[in-house]
Amino acid sequence: MTIALCAAGCTSTAPGQPVPAARAGNSPTPSSAAAEEVPGPGVPKVPSPLDITRFKQNPCETLTSAQISVLLGDRPRIHPDPHGPVGPACGWFAQAIIAVLYPNINKLGLTSVYRAKGGAYPFFLPLAPIDGYPVVAYGEDDPRASRGECDVAMGTSDRETVVVSITQSAAHKGEKDPCESARDVAEKVLGNLRGGR
Repeated sequence: MTIALCAAGCTSTAPGQPVPAARAGNSPTPSSAAAEEVPGPGVPKVPSPLDITRFKQNPCETLTSAQISVLLGDRPRIHPDPHGPVGPACGWFAQAIIAVLYPNINKLGLTSVYRAKGGAYPFFLPLAPIDGYPVVAYGEDDPRASRGECDVAMGTSDRETVVVSITQSAAHKGEKDPCESARDVAEKVLGNLRGGR
């Protein structure tokens, strides 16, 4: 299946143009966020925090070229954005789009996403954890059926997340729930983060 992916808070408004997803209003300043207790009420705890520093510095290393070939075919366009407005990101573009984002918003990790449930993110769907790492799909609306898109955030620590956003190609739209496809990509991302590849 050909899919597109954007990690850590991207949406796609047009083919090949990932855009940072909207963030909840009234986000705490970095200093006050650092003092806040995380995870917040009802937010799953990350059991084994990961050091993602290396991948934030080189976001296009998040997925291997072999993994990208399986997901998008040969020779996708690659768009590194190490200084993106929301955080370091990388996008891979073919018939479908994949992007991975490391948000640098407020150091509240999944707590920030959970707080926006029903507000900035009316669409909010917890997914099965990946080897204990919590995952949630979210968005300003539910774009699964109409656009074949989904953003998922995976907690890598109680204060950091990786967001995977996919847009399925027109030929494969509807074959599989795009949030499950995004979760599948997040599973590959997790393996690479843990392996330090």
